[in-house]
This record gives sequence, structure tokens and C-alpha cells, in this order.
Amino acid sequence: MNDKGNGGIRIVAVLGTARPGNFTAKALALVIDEIKKHRDIAVQVIDPSTMELPFPGADEDSAQTRMLQETVAEATGVIFSTPEYHGSYSSVAKLVIENLGFPSVLAGKPVALLGVAAGQIGAIKALEHLRSVLSHIGAIVLPGPVSVAGVQSVFDDEGRCLDDQIEKRIRSVATNLIDYTRRNICPRVALEAMTRRGPPVRWVPPEREAAGTSE
Repeated sequence: MNDKGNGGIRIVAVLGTARPGNFTAKALALVIDEIKKHRDIAVQVIDPSTMELPFPGADEDSAQTRMLQETVAEATGVIFSTPEYHGSYSSVAKLVIENLGFPSVLAGKPVALLGVAAGQIGAIKALEHLRSVLSHIGAIVLPGPVSVAGVQSVFDDEGRCLDDQIEKRIRSVATNLIDYTRRNICPRVALEAMTRRGPPVRWVPPEREAAGTSE
């Protein structure tokens, strides 16, 4: 579930469903595959079906909640994937969000969105609602969320995408987040690190140092 890269970029991908054999996981797998093309990036998938996340307020000392928060807090960027259920995003995705604390560890982090739906209009409503909630808790929700309509006809039983254009759009979830991270997050982190180290030490020849000048 956890693949370590050689660099400092870490992406966490949230699978917003626990239903066996779901199509969301098939779509998210393409995003993960695209990320793995970059050897300097680490990616970790959060699969709620393998966790026991408590309902809000039920267990404030949950070890699963602490582990989730630590994982997301260390991420450079996050991907949220969800099916559309009853005109909105899944309760599983909401449970993950609720377990990220308040203030949320998502605050200030770039987030890319992926939604799937059986209907022909796709997961538009689910992604709108998810964007609203994530923005409310301080996440930087990137433009260009990807919605996959008629998802049951897009993938075969082995998880292969049957439409090249749709596959390209799904993979763009990864490339858009990576591009944003490289342009905006990495330079900021480097600048902060340089600031903590202080200004570079300039070498001064001994004869100039003795003379009290560096010019």
C-alpha cells in the first residue's frame, strides 16, 4: 500500500468507498500508475475498508485516526476519489474527512479530485459537494476535477480502461497534482529550508579578513 520514492514529494490517495469490486478503485489505480512513473515521488493509498475509523466524537483517542492524520499531515499533496451516491459523494469519504481533525491536517494542502458514476452526467454533483467541504476546511482544491460517467462500461473485469481518451483524463488527475506541486510546493519548501539554514557563508581570503574587508 505504501511505495517510497527517492525524493521529498509524498502523495496520499484516498479511496472513498469500501464496496467490494468497486469502480472507484479501478479508476484510482490508473492515477496511482501514473504517479509511479515518477521515481522521485512516494505514493500511499488510504483504503478505508482496511481501517476501523470511528464516527465523529466516538473515539477521540483512536489509533487509526492518529495514523490517518499523521499520514495525511506528511503528504505534499492529496487525491480524493469518490463514487456518486444519491447525488453526493460517499459517506466513506466523509468519514475520512471527519477523522482528519479540526483544524484539519488537510488545511493548506493541494487536493485533486476524481469521481465516478454509473449515470451519463457523471459524478458532477459529488465533486461539487466534495470541493465545497474540502475548501471549507482549508484544502487547496485544484481546478479540473475528473468525472467519469457510465463507469460500468469504461472498465473491464480486469480493471483495464476501454477508452483511451477517458484513461488520459483519469491519469491527468496525477499529472495536474504533480505539476502544481513542482511549481508551487517544492520551491516554497526549498525556500523555507534555506531560510532556516540562514544566509550562505561567504569565503573571505585571510589577507582581506585581516584587513577588515571582504571586498
